[in-house]
Amino acid sequence: MKAEERRNRILETLSVAARPVSAASLAADYSVSRQIIVGDIALLRAGGYEIAATPRGYMIPKNRAVITHRIATRHENEDMETEMNAIVDEGCTIHDVIVEHPIYGQITGLIDASSRRDVSDFIGKCREHPESLPLSALTNGIHLHTILCPTEQAYKNVCAALARLGFLLDE
Repeated sequence: MKAEERRNRILETLSVAARPVSAASLAADYSVSRQIIVGDIALLRAGGYEIAATPRGYMIPKNRAVITHRIATRHENEDMETEMNAIVDEGCTIHDVIVEHPIYGQITGLIDASSRRDVSDFIGKCREHPESLPLSALTNGIHLHTILCPTEQAYKNVCAALARLGFLLDE
């Protein structure tokens, strides 16, 4: 299979996938190395395709009928799972985490967690790589999340839950 054909098939795979697809899975599907897939994704992005890299793999963002909000929180690293579960338990998706770095400015990391299983997978990945600290560790625990909520009430419930936990930063 030629590289261009493989990249077209990768696009097809990602466009119909309900969940993120890992580079290792794509590599196995097309009998190439993971690094070849990473290069293919880079070329597809350079060609104008919107492909997001999440902790669980690649995905093409779907247009969802949701309400987007940003929330500011602060907590210790060991409270990350509690914070994330409080958000997904209200039916919201944690799209990303954003920190303001004194040298690099805004740094954003995609998360795309919408269930306790997604949160558990994310926390598991953090534990597998203890040398890689969460972005919030760079800012004494202060960070933003972009969250996607099905309703305004779900957003209000998230804010209330995070306030009860002492994680929500007051305006």
